[in-house]
Amino acid sequence: MYDRKAAQLEMDEKVLIDPSLAGKSREEMGLEPFTVTKIRSSIMGISIFIYEEHIAWVIRRLSKGRYVSGLDNNKSSPWNETVNKTMLNSTKKGKYYDLSMEHKLLLKIQNENLLPKGGGGDQPSLDHRAFLHFFMTKEKANVPKYIFRHMIKTLKESQTIKRC
Repeated sequence: MYDRKAAQLEMDEKVLIDPSLAGKSREEMGLEPFTVTKIRSSIMGISIFIYEEHIAWVIRRLSKGRYVSGLDNNKSSPWNETVNKTMLNSTKKGKYYDLSMEHKLLLKIQNENLLPKGGGGDQPSLDHRAFLHFFMTKEKANVPKYIFRHMIKTLKESQTIKRC
């Protein structure tokens, strides 16, 4: 994954190798300018780059609409009440079995196709519930951004958490 943090790390490494580059721009250091977050990889020696725009093109959907993130199941978030009203017709938090059959199906589609969940448990995160809220209320959501950010989050987790 290549984001602002990775771009800054790349600059810092250049300065460590050649201290005379301190204070210079990326271009002056011989680096490409940082424009957007991307996923970089290599397959059989061929460099591969994945951008949010690629996902938009593949799913044939514009990168427009609402996007909320970083909710991390915060109990004081106003999104809790909003998504509970949408999913459960109640302001109180419910359980998976409290969902209607239609909402269970949407959750299953989301978990298995759009934003796959690792591990067990039926309870979706607040981010996942907010994403579902947009579908249930037919509000335009930035689906390519959700998928791309989910891919980045999963990549970060796989790099920091050692899994067997």
